[in-house]
Amino acid sequence: MRTLVYTAEIDNRFGVGKVSSRIGLSSPARLYNQATDLFADIRAEQQSAPVHCVLVDESQFLSKEQVYALSDVVDELDIPVLCYGLRTDFRGELFSGSQYLLALSDKLVELKTICFCGRKASMVLRLDQDGRPYNEGEQVVIGGNERYISVCRKHYKEALIKGSLQEIQGR
Repeated sequence: MRTLVYTAEIDNRFGVGKVSSRIGLSSPARLYNQATDLFADIRAEQQSAPVHCVLVDESQFLSKEQVYALSDVVDELDIPVLCYGLRTDFRGELFSGSQYLLALSDKLVELKTICFCGRKASMVLRLDQDGRPYNEGEQVVIGGNERYISVCRKHYKEALIKGSLQEIQGR
């Protein structure tokens, strides 16, 4: 079965045009940015050979128009679309792509992450170069596990108040 894989152009942590999992699996991917017409691209691919599925990684970076275009891929081209991405940023605010995916998706499946305390991690802390959490600045700064840490809501709030992740972890 032919799957079209897309990833955000701005996320090049694992190489340009590549989707990678934390366990080491990877796949080539088409790049998208805010100007990419996903519906036209997928429709053109469908005309040359059947497309059985579309997978979009880093879907939090989709625009409102791109989310609508992907819903048209499902409704008009009858191709399933699977989107993977973050719901909220380090400030606890929805990403634009996530906001519209939450509104338009037929089905939502949350992949759970665990906080260091064992609770469900629903928030993301952004750490500065000294490992201190902060919640101001640009919404998008690409970084990996050294820059972001998933925590529960309680520890998110505590880390921002105390200004130290280590302090709330009891280190």
